[in-house]
Amino acid sequence: MALPKEMRLKGHRAFNYIHKNSIKYHGKLMTFKVAKSNPEILLSHKLANTPDNLRIAIAISKKVSKKAVNRNKIRRMLQEWLLTNIQKINSHKPYWLLVNLKFGNFCNDKNRLLEEFQNLMSKSHLIK
Repeated sequence: MALPKEMRLKGHRAFNYIHKNSIKYHGKLMTFKVAKSNPEILLSHKLANTPDNLRIAIAISKKVSKKAVNRNKIRRMLQEWLLTNIQKINSHKPYWLLVNLKFGNFCNDKNRLLEEFQNLMSKSHLIK
């Protein structure tokens, strides 16, 4: 189950904005970069009339796994967790989130990965 289009973050200008203006949260397996949303950047993607809410991008390096199948499984797992655990109350928060997985072999340790993801989500105050 993929993220809905209105929650996805895309475009190099959006990523450059996040890299320059974000607050970083570090974990052992991943880092979060959270920035205030800037909807003007997304105008070129014809996303002008979508609400100003939480948008997310999950970046998984080839250093995590050489196989795209494994990287996509991890991405879908994190997206599924987001869809089931982000309440409608939290969807109004005007933030952009970039999740970067650090390199390492944790493809088989899904519980540890989800636990850290949840901890960083609460640490960054994106969920309660």
